[in-house]
Amino acid sequence: MALKQTLIAFDVLDNGFVNGEKVKALFNEYPDVSVTVTKVTGEKGSTDFIKIVIPGTNGKLKGGSAPTFGIIGRLGGIGARPSRIGLVSDADGAVAAVASALKLADMQTKGDALQGDVIVSTHICPDAPTRPHEPVDFMDSPVDILTMNQHEVAPEMEAILSIDTTKGNRVINHKGIAISPTVKEGYILRISEDLVRIMEMATGQLAVTFPITMQDITPYGNDLYHINSILQPSVATDVPVVGVAVTAQSAVPGCGTGASHETDIAAAVRFSVEVAKEFTNGTCRFYDQEEFERITRLYGSMKILQTGGENAARG
Repeated sequence: MALKQTLIAFDVLDNGFVNGEKVKALFNEYPDVSVTVTKVTGEKGSTDFIKIVIPGTNGKLKGGSAPTFGIIGRLGGIGARPSRIGLVSDADGAVAAVASALKLADMQTKGDALQGDVIVSTHICPDAPTRPHEPVDFMDSPVDILTMNQHEVAPEMEAILSIDTTKGNRVINHKGIAISPTVKEGYILRISEDLVRIMEMATGQLAVTFPITMQDITPYGNDLYHINSILQPSVATDVPVVGVAVTAQSAVPGCGTGASHETDIAAAVRFSVEVAKEFTNGTCRFYDQEEFERITRLYGSMKILQTGGENAARG
């Protein structure tokens, strides 16, 4: 059950005065969980990056060997004040990330600690700018994608779920959640059968997936169309990344308010927690390693797609 943690996170973030420290305070009763907050200022304002680490019983932090899992709440901002009043649709990724961390932290106190470490990261900005996008407007961010990736993609993460509102399009016509193919080192790989299995178990429905293009896995700022920023973590790491989209049947602006649905966010949280359990236990694979090695032997590296083009610096 993840609805309780989702509602707690939702209530705290739906506040014009919220910041990283107020989110950090949610974890005061969990002494084994470490939380760091870093305020970063950009050309369009400031935001608080938050990193939450839930140690595993056999994780690297304790000298163990269990894999380390990453959950990233991807967004431009949780609010667009003063032009919009209240929590915006784009906030779903932050709500889901914080709620996932709360659920994992609470599980530890009840004897259900995971084997491996889990690192959860997102950022908190209640007054981010907006920007035009087709078919509906998106949220912008006070800082650029490079800065986001620097603060949200931890080198310890061995696989990443990137949770993002993905409602501002006419490609996904489903209300709930959907997952992307696995992205690794510039390759769009087949959808993980393990993730499909876990998604169907967690939602009680047939799995829903969404298409991505080569443009979507290139860094922002290259003047190419991106469905949104859900797969931007993949340009900053060589580990496998899968997008978890919180979706709608209609095209909803990222800066729209009253458009976040608690049960859909809770489904993303429940899925993420179940994946964390299995990945750190070694029973969930994001990709087939042998097949990846074969495709790279046959066709070479695709890491140029992680750059701005012409061997520019990675994002």
